[in-house]
Amino acid sequence: HHGMPAWGEILTNAEIDSLASFLMREEERLGISKPPIPDTLETQDYKIKVDVVAEGLDVPWAIDFINPDRALITERSGGLRIMENGKLLPDAVEGIPQVHVSGQGGLLDVAIDPNYESEPWIYLAFSHGLDTVLVEGKEAVPAMTSLVRGKLVGNKWSDQEVLFEAPHETYKTAPYHFGCRIVFDPEGYLYFSIGDRGTMEDAQDINVPNGKIHRIHKDGRVPKTNPFYTTPGAMKSIYSYGNRNAQGLAVHPETGQVWETEHGPMGGDELNLIKPGHNYGWPEICYCINYNGDSITEFTHKEGMQQPIFYWRPSIATCGLDFYSGEVFPKWNNKLLVGALRMQEIQLLDIEKDRMMYRQTILKNAGRVRDVTTGPDGAIYVVLNEPGSVLRLSQLP
Repeated sequence: HHGMPAWGEILTNAEIDSLASFLMREEERLGISKPPIPDTLETQDYKIKVDVVAEGLDVPWAIDFINPDRALITERSGGLRIMENGKLLPDAVEGIPQVHVSGQGGLLDVAIDPNYESEPWIYLAFSHGLDTVLVEGKEAVPAMTSLVRGKLVGNKWSDQEVLFEAPHETYKTAPYHFGCRIVFDPEGYLYFSIGDRGTMEDAQDINVPNGKIHRIHKDGRVPKTNPFYTTPGAMKSIYSYGNRNAQGLAVHPETGQVWETEHGPMGGDELNLIKPGHNYGWPEICYCINYNGDSITEFTHKEGMQQPIFYWRPSIATCGLDFYSGEVFPKWNNKLLVGALRMQEIQLLDIEKDRMMYRQTILKNAGRVRDVTTGPDGAIYVVLNEPGSVLRLSQLP
């Protein structure tokens, strides 16, 4: 037998994926040292200048801009920080809600009202904990993702309103899969995500909040046009279901469509176009391998369940999502910026109609990318973990 052996018979795709995932995990475990963050980057379209605009943050999770000179940054440990004129102020905002900090839980997303000048609301998503309970002899805190809005008066949080707090019997003690991103569409609806909270079958149950994308009005009222508004027993705020753990949400600047990225277990991170009442399949279908090498399901397709527009295998740990819109990188307008925790990079996806046509990596190895957003100045702001910092990407003159 001459020529190349038939490798296909030796390793299945799943085994290759799990091997790649294993190598990536080993690299993380061994803490292979990172090169310093570069001052400049070369991409296919632009030469980019990289500035560190904030550092020393404690697991920063999100950034949003009040105006070109002021931004708010969340720290997962519970700090809401102000960045003014590119400088991080030393004091955190006083009086924000108590958050339950555990595992992936804590203070998560921050979003500024699109009409901030006339409606100066700031929206926060966080894990809300109840009193400690005993689970199999161990202390644990039932928690669920919650949403509030408030106003910033000087350095103080005021006028708080609770927009979403799930029924307490739905709270879970698992310290992971809280979601959560917050976005607004052109009609003024607010969308937010809650992960499956470690109870994967809940993602298929429209009577509970976890494993879903929700849609509410900005004041917390539920739109009567929501898909399950009249379904007996269903949570009226649910917009889509079967979503494992969405940590990226973005609204297309021209179409107003809601796009989402969610983490798969060990591969099968998904990019989805979110449509009302649709089922995105978790955990019935996925392009995934579970952490111990067992597949959760052998199915990638089922009747009545949506296919992702694109999936990543092995997982890059998608986190943070934004359609670029600005004058600094005109060739990138309406292209999708995808952050990755595990791969420590930003990918730029070219979406035409509902298809992914092309992608390129524009930032590599700088740190775990937790959030990526276009600033009012047209620069791209990148929230990094390990090190806890914020980068500003602009065009090299």
